[in-house]
Amino acid sequence: MVARVNYDEVEAGTELPPLTIPVTRGTLVQYAGASGDFNPIHWNEKFAKEVGLPDVIAHGMFTMASAVRVVTDWVGDPGALVEYGVRFTKPVVVPNDDKGALIEVSGKVAAKLDDAARTVRVDLTVTSAGQKVLGQSRAVVRLA
Repeated sequence: MVARVNYDEVEAGTELPPLTIPVTRGTLVQYAGASGDFNPIHWNEKFAKEVGLPDVIAHGMFTMASAVRVVTDWVGDPGALVEYGVRFTKPVVVPNDDKGALIEVSGKVAAKLDDAARTVRVDLTVTSAGQKVLGQSRAVVRLA
């Protein structure tokens, strides 16, 4: 794969197409199986509430990985991602119903970093149920 976004055509302030990610209890079970993270706070409502959570919550790494898709979808090549980091600020609460939760992600090119390497920094805003769930969410990506 090759990045399809051209560095010369991007400026600071360029907005990425937003992404909405649905999350259900089934999604969490699938992620637990793939990751090996079977912590009961991610599937057992009774346990989650006993430890002080409002309900079952999504895995932090699932939330982080899902959010960066806004960048990889935009650039067209997951291998173009050079660096990515976040701070976990609030959990994504996933109710046991037919709707689950939604993770809303938007991104904006914050800066052109290196003309020779053709890299930019993209700042992400990641929310669920109106609350910011990831803070300082930033990705560095190499463009075409």
